[in-house]
Formats: sequence, structure tokens, C-alpha cells
Amino acid sequence: MYLFLTCLKIFCARILDVSLGTVRTIVTVKGERLLASLVGFVEVIIWYVIVKEVLNTPENSLWLGISYAFGFAAGTYIGAYISERFISGNFGVQVITSNNSMALVYALREAGYAVSVIDVRGKNEGNKHLLFIEINKKSFNHLNKLIKEIDKEAFVVVNETKFVLNGYIK
Repeated sequence: MYLFLTCLKIFCARILDVSLGTVRTIVTVKGERLLASLVGFVEVIIWYVIVKEVLNTPENSLWLGISYAFGFAAGTYIGAYISERFISGNFGVQVITSNNSMALVYALREAGYAVSVIDVRGKNEGNKHLLFIEINKKSFNHLNKLIKEIDKEAFVVVNETKFVLNGYIK
């Protein structure tokens, strides 16, 4: 019973510290240094306590290592889920149209997206449009679906935006 409870404690603690590590990395990239430092402090304290527990346990069982590894894997999965659901951000979306581009522009604007349009030339003859759209990342699935409904051949590039000043974002 002692071994089972120790393995469970290790598993849960690893989920917590690895999830915090994922969040720390994301907030660091977003420029939140103070928050990242605080999260990192808590993360390392948890890691230290659990490693000390593993190394000082009188049990010498492979189950300790397995629970440690499974906790890491589960923490990675949960950390990614947390980042997707709760950490806001923006995407810069560039779309090179293939046909009927003004219909796409009008549809995007009608749906509430701010769209900037530049005339471009593609590999083949014919003019195309390059659309610049800045969105909240939670709007991406809707935007992507709308683009594909109107222009199945559109070339779409998505980048995470670190900083936005002025403009309109949906």
C-alpha cells in the first residue's frame, strides 16, 4: 500500500510541475517575465520535493520510475490543454487567394474580420490577392472554415503574434 500511495503522489506531483512548466514557457514567450519567474519557482519546488521523495524512498521499485515518467507524460498533455484553453493570444493570418478573391474579402468582412488586401502575382499568370487578417486565436477555426468554403485552393499561413498596436481584432 505504501508503494502504491508513493507512486500516486509522484504521478500527481509530476502532472502539476510539468503542467506549470508548459505554462511558464508560454508566458515567457509572451514576455510575462515576472509571472514566468513565479511559476518557475513553484514548479522547481514541486520538482525538488518529488525527486527527493523518489530518491529517499526505502522502496526500490521500477514502479517509482514508471509513475514518474507517466506523470511527466500526463503533465505534458495537460499543460498543452491548459495553454490552448486558457492562454489568450493572437494569430496573424495571411491568405493568398486563388480565385474569386473579392468574394472572400467581402465574406470575411461581413463575418466581422478586419482584412487588408494587397495585389500580388502568383507563380502562374494572373493576379491574386494577399489578405492580412489579425485574429484572436479562438476565432481561427471559424476563419479557416470560412476561407475554405469560398476558396478551397487558398494558400494560408498562420503565425502567432506577440504584440499588436491599434487596429481591429476579432
